[in-house]
Amino acid sequence: MSHEATRRAQQLTDAFYTFNEMSLQLAASYRELETRVAELSQELAAARSERLQQLAEKERLADRLARLLEALPGAVIVLDGSGRVQECNPAARELLETPLVGEPWPELARRTFVPQPGSGHELRLRDGRQVTVSVRPLAAEPGQILLLQDVTEHRALEEQLSRHQRLSAMGEMAASLAHQIRTPLASALLYASNLARGAALGEAERGRFAERIVARLKHLERMVNDMLQFARGGHFGIEEISVDGLLAAVQQHLEPQLQAAGARLALENATRCACLHGSRDALIGALHNLATNALQATPHQARLRLVVRQESSGYLIFEFSDNGPGIPEEIRERIFEPFFTTRSDGTGLGLAVVHAVVRAHHGDLSVVTTPGQGATFLIRLPMAEAALPAALSETSVATPADSERPALSRSTV
Repeated sequence: MSHEATRRAQQLTDAFYTFNEMSLQLAASYRELETRVAELSQELAAARSERLQQLAEKERLADRLARLLEALPGAVIVLDGSGRVQECNPAARELLETPLVGEPWPELARRTFVPQPGSGHELRLRDGRQVTVSVRPLAAEPGQILLLQDVTEHRALEEQLSRHQRLSAMGEMAASLAHQIRTPLASALLYASNLARGAALGEAERGRFAERIVARLKHLERMVNDMLQFARGGHFGIEEISVDGLLAAVQQHLEPQLQAAGARLALENATRCACLHGSRDALIGALHNLATNALQATPHQARLRLVVRQESSGYLIFEFSDNGPGIPEEIRERIFEPFFTTRSDGTGLGLAVVHAVVRAHHGDLSVVTTPGQGATFLIRLPMAEAALPAALSETSVATPADSERPALSRSTV
């Protein structure tokens, strides 16, 4: 065999071995690929099964929530980012008695609710029912959830219970009040009988007796007014009241009493032309009762101070302070109780009436006092706002920051 033939035979042998080696590598790679494909197929099948289980669980949860939504006694309304009703439950349709889905909520609210001054989140429907409204933002998307609850019967029961409690308290104290009324009445009758002597009295004596009769009758009038206010429990007409106007009226109302007692009242209005809704006369009467209470506790050189300021939460704070002896700790918890008094000639209704008026205006009343350093009564009342809560209207009203408030307006009597 020639050298060339040997070389070619060697090349063929090498090529065969190379081909055989590559075939083995290709077979191994193919088997590895098959194994990987099988693994991926299993993983994909497991992921698909898990996903299907998750979807099934979400569907079951959605179905359960839908059934709960259908069964809820309260009205639930879901608004999308543009303010349109996206979803609602049967209670909402029954409460508002109108188709809801797809409706622009601000327009729907104006048609459904009666514009009225109030506490902000309690509204009245056109048919007279009272409804509370709670607003929550959607967690994962633009929009809001409105929760509406018919509280008409609840409010009626509350009022009935409150009236029964007031009448019960009045019944328990009838004998005591009769005695308290009899004392100034007997004094007035005595002075009147002295006046009846006519010519036997000098001009100065007649004037003195007449003044005492008027004083006793005014005392009786104040007692009767407190009784009536307490019995009414805060039922009165509603009007819009400016803080400036209210403070001016309080100043005018108290001026004769302050001058007679040699006392001074400093007024400060730290609000931005704020207003509130309620009864002007009832609020004046409540502040008058606070002043009377302070003057009786501080008979000499009383210094009273009434400051009105505005909270960012939309509430007004009436801060009424005096320089009296303060309130003893042992009676502090009882001062707002009807008919509780530490004075022999008191009715025990002055502060109870203040408390009733504040509650009727959807407010809070508290007292801060230190023995020997006077007392400060804090009345917290909601400001006048739009007829519907911000979430029920197209725009919301922002409260000015404290730093943007104007300088205090002050007056002193």
